[in-house]
Amino acid sequence: MNAERFLHTIDGISTWTGKLAAWLVVGLMALVCAEVFKRYILNMPTAWIFDASNMLYGTLFMIAGAYTLAQNAHVRGDFLYSSMRPRTQAALDLVLYFVFFLPGIAALVYAGWDYAMDSWRINEHSNVTAEGPPVYQFKFMIPLAGALVLLQGAAEIARAVICLKTGVWPSRLADVSEIDVVEEQLAHSEYVDEEARKVAIARAQNIEESARQRGMGGDLQR
Repeated sequence: MNAERFLHTIDGISTWTGKLAAWLVVGLMALVCAEVFKRYILNMPTAWIFDASNMLYGTLFMIAGAYTLAQNAHVRGDFLYSSMRPRTQAALDLVLYFVFFLPGIAALVYAGWDYAMDSWRINEHSNVTAEGPPVYQFKFMIPLAGALVLLQGAAEIARAVICLKTGVWPSRLADVSEIDVVEEQLAHSEYVDEEARKVAIARAQNIEESARQRGMGGDLQR
């Protein structure tokens, strides 16, 4: 397995889990709408929906962390980072990954597993509401999310090492981005001619590319 295939395989795992977790938004929206209807229309609030909503949102937030890292979309203070050369960026990333990322995420996985197992052993239920739902299955999301982020972190470290050697950031496995939405909207517009559509798409692509270059870089493959 060459380096690019290795990186894209891990990117694919993170992307798949992130998209799978995204479906929790549908369940979360359904629960919130049901609770609003029952509370304000029927005057029959349901206590357990509050806990269930918290668990759905928390699971989405945690599991999507690896996907966000795979897309290089975590918040970055890049006012200095963006002006660095790729090799300098890679060297800085390696230091930060080994000093902060690996110890922190490894501790999250280790402590999260013990935390979840303790919850399982005592058959823990939520104490926010009376007769709250079980929460041990939710707490198992902590070590799972940490393991996924740790796996994606291995790919990011490999990217930094490759960039140090070559001076170029390796490619990422691309996903839907804002430019795809722009192209689709312009394609169905009745008020933009073909020439103006091409110019607008080209400008949007330039803006997106400039923003990407301010981050870690790497040519996105479609």
